[in-house]
Amino acid sequence: MTTAGTTLVIGATGTTGSRTAAQLTAAGHRVKAASRRATPVAGAEPVPFDWYDPATHATALDGVDHVYLIPPLGDSDPAAIMLPFLHQARTAGVHRAVLLSSSAVPEGGPAVGTVHQALPDLFEQWAVLRPSWFMQNFTGTHAHARSIRDEGIIWTATGSGRVGFVDAEDIAAVAVRALTDEQAPNTDLVLTGPEALGYDDIAAVITEVTGRPVVHRRLSYEQMRDRLTTQVPVEFAAMLAGMDRAIAEGAEDRITDTVQRLTGRPPRTFQALLEREMRSSG
Repeated sequence: MTTAGTTLVIGATGTTGSRTAAQLTAAGHRVKAASRRATPVAGAEPVPFDWYDPATHATALDGVDHVYLIPPLGDSDPAAIMLPFLHQARTAGVHRAVLLSSSAVPEGGPAVGTVHQALPDLFEQWAVLRPSWFMQNFTGTHAHARSIRDEGIIWTATGSGRVGFVDAEDIAAVAVRALTDEQAPNTDLVLTGPEALGYDDIAAVITEVTGRPVVHRRLSYEQMRDRLTTQVPVEFAAMLAGMDRAIAEGAEDRITDTVQRLTGRPPRTFQALLEREMRSSG
């Protein structure tokens, strides 16, 4: 059994937000799709929303009882703007919130970990999704996808560390269940794919499926940080390079049964995702 109501999907044009909005509308749920440009999403009501423009918040929350929260990208202290919004959401009648966090960020940890910690006190129904790294990092607009296309190289400081890479479609499927099931999970959920892969493995699968040679180049933490500093602010570059170092030390070498438990089907493999992407593009 699922609950009725309207769900506000923040970041409705993003990797998980777009898929969550699409899956909700396909299942017949009412959706307000929030993005800075109020981009149309099939079956949803587009609404303008900017974390840094509080004037957009009240309209986005009007008539909403569930909300899918994607933090502002690249903000090292998202709690400063997210917590006031969440208090406003509760006052406006929102009673269920599902937050997108990361497997690398525990409750009470840095950045979005502070929002995670506050969520149970603000809402009677809640969940925090903590997915591992997205498989779409290798197929979309992420730096890895660009370097694969431009150079045939994946650059990391992960060494031989492994990651339970997860398909964003599976993250969205769990988000839909967390938002619409009669009872919310009221816990945090670590989401992974069905296998833990090193970046050497990822390069080998891409090579096999696409027929184009791709290799993994191993950098030191310092080399990775300096490479990233040409693309993002230095503090963010250091954080991302630190996440690579944590992978090298085994922090992400795990798989969970969360996708299977909440959706009733196994998570997709990386090879299956690549094959699906090639069919859709070809």
